[in-house]
Amino acid sequence: MLGLCLVCVAPGVRAQTPFANAQRDYNAGRYNRVVDTLNGVIAKSPNDAFPYFLLGQSYYQLGDFTRAITDLERAVQLSPNESEYHDWLGKAYGRKAEQSMFLSAMSLARKTHKEFEIAVQLKPSNFEAQRDLIRYEMNAPGIVGGGDDKALNHIRALAQLDPMQGDLARGEFLATKKRLGEADALFSKILESQTDRIGVYFEVADYFRDRGNSAKMAEAVADAEKIDSNDPRLKYYRGVLEVMQGRNAGGAEMLLKSYLTTVPNNSSLPSHASAREWLGKLYESQGHFSEAAEQYRRSLSLDPHNKSVEDALKRVESK
Repeated sequence: MLGLCLVCVAPGVRAQTPFANAQRDYNAGRYNRVVDTLNGVIAKSPNDAFPYFLLGQSYYQLGDFTRAITDLERAVQLSPNESEYHDWLGKAYGRKAEQSMFLSAMSLARKTHKEFEIAVQLKPSNFEAQRDLIRYEMNAPGIVGGGDDKALNHIRALAQLDPMQGDLARGEFLATKKRLGEADALFSKILESQTDRIGVYFEVADYFRDRGNSAKMAEAVADAEKIDSNDPRLKYYRGVLEVMQGRNAGGAEMLLKSYLTTVPNNSSLPSHASAREWLGKLYESQGHFSEAAEQYRRSLSLDPHNKSVEDALKRVESK
């Protein structure tokens, strides 16, 4: 059972109602079951915003961004002051933009920015929306609302609300702009903060994983374990760390396979695409090229635009 509440049962919802069951199915990654259940719920309560929101999230996790947008737009229409609804609608617009031709992508990108802005305006303490807005602005061109100056202004505003979130956002900005010396120093500082927020250590671990710094990543994972040694995300991070350190191939394989079978593929958690990429790296390091190729293919089926995995697949296929 996943110990992480991705969508918690709403207050007042009895434990055995179809609606509560749908929320539990979402947390377990059974998104098709959520869709089946909520279509029945919505037929009986067409003016209730939350079922549309959860349905939109489920379509998002299934990669059906067109349907996700339809349901999230309806949720926003029915409950326009919910910051989380606007944030998720922005996410869906953004993912749809990635799949669209130029003119449609431009329009969707502007909608993405607008929804993130509304989400932050409605609830500045929605740090997920704050980070989504900052991430959008530091990556998008100015013609669709992006720009480093905008991103930095929002980072400063976020730091006023929550210095730790501000540091994390600034660290991501520095890494994105390839100011890696500054980013290294900032993430090292965050690592020394002694925070009790486990997600902070996972974000630091992600950064040092991408930098290939297994020592710093190990520190972050150890600090996360002190907070909650049963957090299901630790299977992924421990497995990746074992691959990076090259010292316990059997343990790494077990951890990553366990993560894939027990933790749902959810955008709020380390992705299954990444877990399969690291399994591929493990097999490649052992000279098991056919097994590595299979994992790289499965990773690409989940994340088709990952250039490093494409290159890795070509490399092992040529062996």
